[in-house]
Amino acid sequence: MGSRRVPPGASPLAETVEPEVLLAAVKTAALAADDKKATDVLVLDVGDVLSITGWFVIGSGSNPRQVKTIAEEIESRVRAEHGLAPLRVEGLDGLRWVLLDYGDFVVHVFHEEERDYYQLERLWADVPQVDWQDQPTAEAG
Repeated sequence: MGSRRVPPGASPLAETVEPEVLLAAVKTAALAADDKKATDVLVLDVGDVLSITGWFVIGSGSNPRQVKTIAEEIESRVRAEHGLAPLRVEGLDGLRWVLLDYGDFVVHVFHEEERDYYQLERLWADVPQVDWQDQPTAEAG
């Protein structure tokens, strides 16, 4: 099966999650994708123009195995660090475009060819990008 539903209640409802926590989970998803060598990772703030979600996290893999690995890492890290599970996962059959729908944010993990074809960044060019790499780091000193 190419999609699966997570049982109701597996992810907290948006009303119970603070916006700062959601943004932290979005950044965790982007960092997890980057850690698995996703290319061109970006976060788009679509909340002002799209009423069904607040952010898109977009990244690419060069082959189906990498697409799967990236999606699995994102799901694992967001669950471990923020207690959130996707409400729905699509695209696991073909591994060309895996979508992890967390309700308040949606993660798109593309095979590079699909990303070039669909060009979500161009479609949503007018929305702000979120700096997901601004996590605090320990500095030697």
